[in-house]
Amino acid sequence: MPPLDEAISAAQSVLAQSNYYTEPYSEPLRRLIARRLDIPERLIHINAGSELILRQLFNRLGNRVHLLTPTYPLFPEIARNHTQTELLPERDFACDLNELQIPGKTTLLVIVNPNNPNGGTFDMRPLPDLLRRHPQTCFLVDEAFIDLGGESVSRLVPRHANLLVTRTLSKAHSLAGFRVGYAILPERLADDLNMNNDVYPLARPSQVAALVTLQQEDKIRERVLKLRSWAEDLARQIWTLGGRTHPSATYFFVADFAPHNAAELAACLQKRNILVKPLNDPRLGAGYMRITTALPEDNARFIAALKEIL
Repeated sequence: MPPLDEAISAAQSVLAQSNYYTEPYSEPLRRLIARRLDIPERLIHINAGSELILRQLFNRLGNRVHLLTPTYPLFPEIARNHTQTELLPERDFACDLNELQIPGKTTLLVIVNPNNPNGGTFDMRPLPDLLRRHPQTCFLVDEAFIDLGGESVSRLVPRHANLLVTRTLSKAHSLAGFRVGYAILPERLADDLNMNNDVYPLARPSQVAALVTLQQEDKIRERVLKLRSWAEDLARQIWTLGGRTHPSATYFFVADFAPHNAAELAACLQKRNILVKPLNDPRLGAGYMRITTALPEDNARFIAALKEIL
């Protein structure tokens, strides 16, 4: 879905002022986020997309990373070394954090909530105990999709020196092309990132689009409900074609088309200008793909094409 009309108008209105820098460290946006989350402004770091922030954090802390897999493909790419806890499809990729075994000398443990690629959420109530029991390990909770489902842990950051939370406005807020990401970090790490980053991390249109969008949360919630409804309907239709889907709190989910090969299905769909993402995970099997809802008419075209190919 496109950005909100209010965000588009706001971005257009400041283009003529693009010869001026924004406020240092995107101060108006930091102030708004801090007020919304009820945390000190000093703990907020803003940058041009959350991927850049994740790379910064892995560069500092990624010597020994522990991942819950399957996960966001960027993480194993940028971790210098990593171990993993495998999330099982027979458990719908769920994980009880009370049972999580963290290898010794782990410098960074990553939890994606809701998880990508499957869209499931984690019960985060055990997290404070984990933080206390593993003070030498930093816990990164990537909340890129938190506006779609799950419980945020950002409020815990001021009380735990080893908790990091990253977020983006690319997903539920429809601002992917504006490149706006932020993190809630312990004071020392937030100061480090802010002092070793571009003082003006966002373009003026990006900053004002973010400010306006964050003040339209009622409209964002309406969109989220619509997107999730479309995704649920799409998953039901895939079941009728023999695909096995897993529960998701987001607008995307994974489906297993075994004995069909997901990469081959994706290639056939791409010829029809329909894009899906095969997981290519040998542990899961060749049938798994990640599917993201589109508009209802495009979903109908996808189902018709998939039925024909199968």
